[in-house]
Amino acid sequence: MTNTDMIRELNDRFRTTFRGGQVLMTRGVAARDDADQVLNLVKAFNTFSEDDDPHGEHDFGAIDHDGEKIFWKIDYYDSDLQQGSQDPAEPAVTTRVLTIMLADEY
Repeated sequence: MTNTDMIRELNDRFRTTFRGGQVLMTRGVAARDDADQVLNLVKAFNTFSEDDDPHGEHDFGAIDHDGEKIFWKIDYYDSDLQQGSQDPAEPAVTTRVLTIMLADEY
């Protein structure tokens, strides 16, 4: 398994379960009456394209929901959340952070 394969697998597992990292949503998403539905749409997302996922890591997605574009992005930090992870393919040294935001908050 390549590093990219491992990163993709870890990202998919985290995104679909919200286990193995931290999930954050912006104020705009949190203020929506259907914020729980947005979270479920992120979990169910599986429409990765070359434009949104050029490295094949499944670390970004865009969802059109109720007339609004919503982005989600996974970033890789060290265990202390102080800097980027040295090896995103290694869960022991990486904390994944999934941020869900309205496109106009980007």
